[in-house]
Amino acid sequence: MLDPTLLRTFLAVAETGSFTAAAARLGISQPTVSQHVRRLEDGIGRRLFSRDSRDVQLTDNGDALTGFARTILAAQASAESYFSGSAMSGRLRFGAADDLAITQLPRILRQFRALHPRINLELTVNQSDVLRRRLAAGHLDLILVKEPVGTTEGTFVGRDSLVWVADERTQVEADSPVPLVAYQTPSYSRALAIETLEAAGHTWRITCNVREVNGLLAALRAGLGIAVFPHSLIPADLVKVSRRFDLPDLADIEYRLHSNPLAAAEPLEALVAAITAQPILR
Repeated sequence: MLDPTLLRTFLAVAETGSFTAAAARLGISQPTVSQHVRRLEDGIGRRLFSRDSRDVQLTDNGDALTGFARTILAAQASAESYFSGSAMSGRLRFGAADDLAITQLPRILRQFRALHPRINLELTVNQSDVLRRRLAAGHLDLILVKEPVGTTEGTFVGRDSLVWVADERTQVEADSPVPLVAYQTPSYSRALAIETLEAAGHTWRITCNVREVNGLLAALRAGLGIAVFPHSLIPADLVKVSRRFDLPDLADIEYRLHSNPLAAAEPLEALVAAITAQPILR
């Protein structure tokens, strides 16, 4: 009843909010997307989307199915990897943006290594801009990085909204510069924070430069300032402060995979499949 092909199409529509965008992501026609969704709805006897002329929204049943669909597709990918890829070997140099260390990525990589023990997986964690340069130079085979929404290159993995985050007790005096805790240059979130504040007429000052996500979180917990952070990854002891300090809204981001065309195809495709089959964000 739950055909994996139909589930992949369903998730593409759920994640993009559009039948047209789902068709573009999957490389199939829009009528085929509509047919897949209709077959899935007929098979389970429930409506999965509510549609009008401008928008596509998940129904309650559709929202419930997203979790089941991801679990089913992940299990299928794991089974296929186990039985068809256990003998796969080689070297795979993978780079991931620093803040992805607090997502589901470590668990996914652990599962991948268990399924493919003969693949020598080398992990590099750094800022997205640094990883892009290393990929272009041929020093990495695959990277998972943050991108502005609307980017068409690479493989889509997930989308999140960026927000202003701080410790609950952090105070900012009215009309004083916004105290920023930021990654060292080059950093997409740092550049976005500064550009957004200046566009809204806010002054700012860097109170702490950090190299990695644990340093960022430590500085926030110490009350040193405010940082830009993915909404779905906010730790329980930190809070969103966008409205409290009247800060401007920030752009959404996407997480995308980019590969080196010279990398060994089989190990690379196996890791891409492992990452895209499961939700990265918590």
